[in-house]
Amino acid sequence: MIDRTLKQLAQALSAKEISSVELARLYLDRIDRIDPRIKAYITVDREKTLAQAAAADARRAAGEAGPLTGIPLAQKDIFCAEGWRTTCGSKMLGNFVCPYDAAVIERFNAAGAVMLGKTNMDEFAMGSSTETSYFGVTRNPWDVGRVPGGSSGGSAAAVAARLAPAATGTDTGGSIRQPAALCNLTGIKPTYGVVSRYGMIAYASSLDQGGPMARTAEDCALLLKVMAGFDARDSTSLERPAEDYARDLEKPLAGLKIGLPKEFFGEGGEGCDAGVMRRIEEALAEYRRLGAQTVEVGLPSMKLAIPAYYVIASAEASSNLARYDGVRYGYRAPEYDDIIDMYMKTRAQGFGEEVKRRILIGTYVLSHGYYDAYYLQAQRIRRLIAGDFAEAFKRCDLIMGPTSPTTAFRIGERVSDPVRMYLSDIYTIAVNLAGLPAMSMPAGFAEGLPVGLQVIGDYFAEAKLLNAAHRYQQATDWHLRRPTIG
Repeated sequence: MIDRTLKQLAQALSAKEISSVELARLYLDRIDRIDPRIKAYITVDREKTLAQAAAADARRAAGEAGPLTGIPLAQKDIFCAEGWRTTCGSKMLGNFVCPYDAAVIERFNAAGAVMLGKTNMDEFAMGSSTETSYFGVTRNPWDVGRVPGGSSGGSAAAVAARLAPAATGTDTGGSIRQPAALCNLTGIKPTYGVVSRYGMIAYASSLDQGGPMARTAEDCALLLKVMAGFDARDSTSLERPAEDYARDLEKPLAGLKIGLPKEFFGEGGEGCDAGVMRRIEEALAEYRRLGAQTVEVGLPSMKLAIPAYYVIASAEASSNLARYDGVRYGYRAPEYDDIIDMYMKTRAQGFGEEVKRRILIGTYVLSHGYYDAYYLQAQRIRRLIAGDFAEAFKRCDLIMGPTSPTTAFRIGERVSDPVRMYLSDIYTIAVNLAGLPAMSMPAGFAEGLPVGLQVIGDYFAEAKLLNAAHRYQQATDWHLRRPTIG
């Protein structure tokens, strides 16, 4: 049962092979047994989960079931959920129990999905390895000595280890796609504004976007259909007609034009491991066999993506995280002399080193005398990057390349070298700066570790991305492989 897709689980529930309560209990028991080795979850509440599952069984009995009714899912601990501890991986919110649901949680609740628990993540989504979490390091099920990627590493590890059939993540600079690549999953970051950010704890508001992580493109299409939609409570939410993201899954790929950026495969690709690049080239050869064509395109401003991203993201983080001061909610320093001392000690004690580093950078680039030189310049570069993608899409339908330049690296290997850690997202960051949709899917293994193929589309091309991924997954079996974790 744990290897079934969401569609297959829904069929099993409809056929009464298993009840939602039994399915939830199966996963909860597996979490109890295996998660102490993986540490994918921060919070599990068996009583709440089983109550939701019982309600889902009642809905099915009443003939009110939808495609996800009774399906257990893991939620990244960045989404507020009423009555659940919501920590964002930080000591600052270590005991915060949320009084309301995020829009994404509301939508899953309305669909009858069952929450298995809240997954571990880099603190306030700042990281590429899930090593900055206050609650400890999540381990990659393919090799427990290696990272699962980040910041959605807990969600990725949970799905890879079969501790959940699917999970949510958020992507600010690659935080769905990179862990999906490192854990052999399919994950999609939608066009900015397609999924509401209401109740999704903010890191960088102009970059953050929620999305699904699962084993197949078909599962991601089912999840995204529930997650997407206009929300008046989110000023960046886009008001547009509802989409069936599974509508084009079976469409043939004949005539599809795939753009291959020189910056991924030429000189700019020199930082990519040879084993990873071999798997990417093999995946592209499979696409050609499926009828697609490849053309060379250019993204000349991409070399500036990492510095521009870390200026913009850090600036927005310094503003968003100003609310954590010990006054209204969250952690408060136990001893202080006056209110200023309370602010200082609370923030010094409540935030981890990476979060403090980014707050300091963000405050600096927004300060008088440096705003024009750094923040404004980064925003200009952002426009150039978006323009490069627009030009590229005049020549192709989709862009493909590596998701990550390496396979999963060892725990502790990069945590003391921030620049090297930031380079983990070299292929993913530009997509967020442009607000485009993109996904990662399994494309093979290099030295026994998963490799991810990244697929980038033009605005609102999610169905086209999912079609390309689904047809590839029909022709290959990389996405069916799973680690021998138990």
